[in-house]
Amino acid sequence: MTPEEYLETGRYIWNTYVPKSGQAQTVQGELLRSIENLADEAQRNGNINFNADCHGIHLSYLRKYLMDEKLFDKNTLQQIKQDLDRLSNEKDPYLKDDLYDRLRERIIDWYLQNKTPIPHNKNTKQYC
Repeated sequence: MTPEEYLETGRYIWNTYVPKSGQAQTVQGELLRSIENLADEAQRNGNINFNADCHGIHLSYLRKYLMDEKLFDKNTLQQIKQDLDRLSNEKDPYLKDDLYDRLRERIIDWYLQNKTPIPHNKNTKQYC
């Protein structure tokens, strides 16, 4: 896909599946909401509000769905793991766009293989 196609698909997912506040009702929306919340916290706040009940849950959610051996090859899975591990370091926020953009693209790749909405079971322990 071209960068423009990724951007357009990302906009579609955001506008279709991500609510104005709170958790999404679909996995598709929650995946995109998760990476956006992580990027916002790091880039805008320097991870000052990073906590297990929000950002930790987002990271676990991304790992659960993106570490899909049926969808991604070994090298891509290694890159996803490396990127999520890097974002897990709350004391050293990642401020550049490249890592977030790469993960957004993997979320979009996942979405393209899972276009039928999958219900997201809201996590009652998540506070963000």
